Amino acid sequence: MCDLVCASPQILQEHVDLHLEECSFSEGINVGDLELARQLQDEEDRQQRLEEVKKEKEEFKKLQRQYGLDDSGGYKQQFLKNMEREVNRGRMQPFEYHKRKTDMMESLAFGVDDGKTKASGVIEALCKYYQNEFKDVRRIRLSVGVDHFSSSLGDRGWGCGYRNFQMLLSSLLKNDMYNDCLQDHTLIPSIPKIQSMIEDAWKEGFDPRGASHFNNRLRGTKAWIGACEIYSLLTSLRLKCQVIDFHKPTGPMGTHPRLFEWVLSYYSRGREDGAKVVCTSKPPLYLQHQGHSRTVVGIEEKKNRTLCLLIFDPGCPSQEMQKLLRHNSDVTFPKQLRKFVGSLKDKQYQIVAVDGVLLPEEKAARREASQVFTAEKIP
Repeated sequence: MCDLVCASPQILQEHVDLHLEECSFSEGINVGDLELARQLQDEEDRQQRLEEVKKEKEEFKKLQRQYGLDDSGGYKQQFLKNMEREVNRGRMQPFEYHKRKTDMMESLAFGVDDGKTKASGVIEALCKYYQNEFKDVRRIRLSVGVDHFSSSLGDRGWGCGYRNFQMLLSSLLKNDMYNDCLQDHTLIPSIPKIQSMIEDAWKEGFDPRGASHFNNRLRGTKAWIGACEIYSLLTSLRLKCQVIDFHKPTGPMGTHPRLFEWVLSYYSRGREDGAKVVCTSKPPLYLQHQGHSRTVVGIEEKKNRTLCLLIFDPGCPSQEMQKLLRHNSDVTFPKQLRKFVGSLKDKQYQIVAVDGVLLPEEKAARREASQVFTAEKIP
């Protein structure tokens, strides 16, 4: 135990006993420290788990707010709240507030859009504009007439999908081929009405997984919708459509030239007489990417073979679109209207294209197929 030399056995015994007591005391201290360390570690782990759970809940609530699923109300509530804010800031008179509130309530009661953000005749104006301008354009192909619908006080920040459906429907209503499918929807529906129409498609059995994501409810929310919901709604109306998924870039710098080529092919089907401006019989295309959607209404093919999409963006104010209706030479295109290959660099894009009418049995088959939703992938 030590190097001490003791004078007698008694002294040696006492010294050894002291050493043994000291060892026992030290071991007790070590055991106590180990237990304390374990307790501290357990407490730290518990606090970390609580923090993770709290963070997950906060992130979930953030996502719910972002995608309009936080029970904060829908179109009507946002419309009234934004108008009240305009009155408080002196940008709207009280009498105008009450008039617009009455108009909005009437529009919702009938399920018909009030048309206050609509710009009609833009496609026709583009036809005339391209005849005289853009000398570097070899050919421009345009959809059947499309009305532009921009976001309003009631849906700003989340309503792009619904507005693009309104644009698509405005074009389909101009084509006699779709009269039978759309006989109950000859007027452009309001956003809450479109939400109800999608809910009805879910009740029929379309896209159950997508429906569960929204808890089978859209009306009364500010929920964002995308290509799957548009497909389900159109198919429930017996409109033949497909979803094309450009799931990764196909060009340098994260671009999607294959998307542009697909759109060119879509608008090029049919007879062309060599005219510079080709007004096709094609409906516009619903174009979706992360966080936003727009409507493709045509495509430019330049003399050097580069391509440019013509796009109606719900985020573009109707006043800007109305400028195109002026018949003078100083008209300039809204910057949102023309998109070159280098302008579309999101990771993924989806297109919903309408091309015909479904027989009842074809609709049933597509409803069954939507139990596991799939899209045509390019590439």
